[in-house]
Amino acid sequence: MSTVQRYNSGLPWEDAVGFSRAVAAGPHCYVSGSTSIIDGVVHHEGDPYKQAITAFTVALEALAHLGFAREDVVRTRMYVLHTRDMDDIGRAHKEFFDAVRPAATMLGVARLVDPRMLVEVEVDAYREERR
Repeated sequence: MSTVQRYNSGLPWEDAVGFSRAVAAGPHCYVSGSTSIIDGVVHHEGDPYKQAITAFTVALEALAHLGFAREDVVRTRMYVLHTRDMDDIGRAHKEFFDAVRPAATMLGVARLVDPRMLVEVEVDAYREERR
């Protein structure tokens, strides 16, 4: 029996590109890039803080579908369109993870898939295997 579980959120890109929103492999869980797109609509256009809040919420919901929690997060990555938005995106990260303190990386990128998106996040989690 495989210890790999996949969660698909129903976004059309999952089938078109061939990926899962999140994959749990044993005690590890990896969440694909998450943004402020909900039901095909970019939310909070022009607001990097609110986009980051939405993106982290999407990522944590994916973790929850596979039995992981915020406290299990060990690494985050933030892809930022404008480095001037680092403080706002960092503030959102702190609100979610201040007590958890995962390893974190924030990168400035040339563009994201949709020009209205200001941030995309990835989340990795680990938990002790249940016996």
